[in-house]
Amino acid sequence: MTSGNNNRKENIRRTLNIVLSLFLSIIFLYFAFRNSNLTTVFRYVSHPSYFWIFIFFVITLFAHYLRALRWKVMLNSVKKDVSIKNLFGALMVGYGVNCVLPRVGEISRAILIGKWEGLSRTSMFGTVIVERVIDLIFFGLTIIISVWMSAEIFKSFPWLRLTLYISFVVLTIGIIFLYLTIKLKDKFYNIIIRILSRLSPQMATKLAYMFEMLTVGFASLQGSKNIINTILLSIAIMLLYGFNAYIGFFTIGMQLYKPVTFEMGWIVMAISSIGVAIPTPGGTGSYHILASSTLVLLFGFSQEISLAYAFLTHIINYFLTILIAIIMFLVLNKQHLKLGKIVKVDLED
Repeated sequence: MTSGNNNRKENIRRTLNIVLSLFLSIIFLYFAFRNSNLTTVFRYVSHPSYFWIFIFFVITLFAHYLRALRWKVMLNSVKKDVSIKNLFGALMVGYGVNCVLPRVGEISRAILIGKWEGLSRTSMFGTVIVERVIDLIFFGLTIIISVWMSAEIFKSFPWLRLTLYISFVVLTIGIIFLYLTIKLKDKFYNIIIRILSRLSPQMATKLAYMFEMLTVGFASLQGSKNIINTILLSIAIMLLYGFNAYIGFFTIGMQLYKPVTFEMGWIVMAISSIGVAIPTPGGTGSYHILASSTLVLLFGFSQEISLAYAFLTHIINYFLTILIAIIMFLVLNKQHLKLGKIVKVDLED
């Protein structure tokens, strides 16, 4: 009975999350497109440069490959011969799932790579969490660099200053927490669990599992060489994201209306990444409103061509991700079926 109730609660929670994410997407899309001429927007979109779309496509895939390579570096101390093909496949499947069910993709890719490589789920969840912490740090740095590039950012986006302050405080608290978790594991762990056990035994159990995942995850990132390679790959990934945002200008010929630069692409990438972090399916809506607003407010492009940019770059990423995810899952699962490692991703895991 208890198990049935828990499953029912979990299904309700999951349904509510999906409904909320879809609702947020609709709201963001409404505010993004409400004052624009849709006919003009789709005229821009319907005459793209297929050459630059191909370049955009290639850079996107290469950035994902570097992410898989970074994951491999992080797993060196756990298993040195992890297949880059499996890592790339699990990564893409995770991103594909996120395009439909925000945040669930992180669970999916941890389960997949754990099964395909014979690694524990806990360690894989741990490395995914660590990767997200690294991403947050570097995305914070991209925004700081953007502010250095353009002093007008805070005037156009006054809420961004507060967001940076809050992010800095949260990251600082998080880093201190992680440091105490790793360095003073038993003492710090026992104190926190003892306090939470009095308030909520269920919460204490969940936190205990989180402690274990974080410890295993950070323990995987050992050795100065692995740490340096992880940092260098993270920088390369950010540069590729900025370059791809810049290439996006050429897909609809924005350079014909105003001069475009890499710095502009970097700033669009940095600010729109906040939209991608919002739990909407594949950043739908939240990405559109931030990317287009950046182009209008900071760089003086028209509302219509800015929305065309956001629409086209997002839809390329969205459908490319889902397509590659399906292909990689089918191909790799077929290969692992022969080895007895077929995976059925159970989201209740």
